[in-house]
Amino acid sequence: MALKLKEKETIVEDLYDKFSRSEAVIMTRFSGLDVAGANELRKKLRESGAEFKVSKNTLFKRAIKGTSAEVLSDQFLGPNAVAFASEDPVSMAKVMVEFAKESEILEIRSGVLNGKFIDIAQIQALSELPSREVLLAKLLTVFVAVPTGLVRALSGIPRKLLYALRAIEDQKNDDNN
Repeated sequence: MALKLKEKETIVEDLYDKFSRSEAVIMTRFSGLDVAGANELRKKLRESGAEFKVSKNTLFKRAIKGTSAEVLSDQFLGPNAVAFASEDPVSMAKVMVEFAKESEILEIRSGVLNGKFIDIAQIQALSELPSREVLLAKLLTVFVAVPTGLVRALSGIPRKLLYALRAIEDQKNDDNN
């Protein structure tokens, strides 16, 4: 079934918007991936804040023009699908790498991270990073540790002074008795 021109324009606009807004894009070859597998992957990606789109290469090539993902334009050969992450590239990479290992049908080909071309090894490395939440928690721990240490150090001075004054008071009470 051939797509009408208006439908193609709508698809290209939608894909262009996704390419433009995405921090990371992962390109895959999916020949042999059935509908159930694709739906399972879409569900997992949605949970991680990403999307998975299948389209014709000509539409992908038109949509990618003028975006930071344009470095992928020569990669669109054969049956392709693209995963888009506008917020958390690490979570998307984790889902894609895990799914590719489990299914053995989906093949990760390449990608773009913040406008830079990344190969399969870099996508694998990206998937091994801690999640955004873990990194934010570690950063928060660092931010909280400095003021907490300062408060402890500053509160130690009056406490020591108080101990010294009590010792003097105890000594004077002993001398008076």
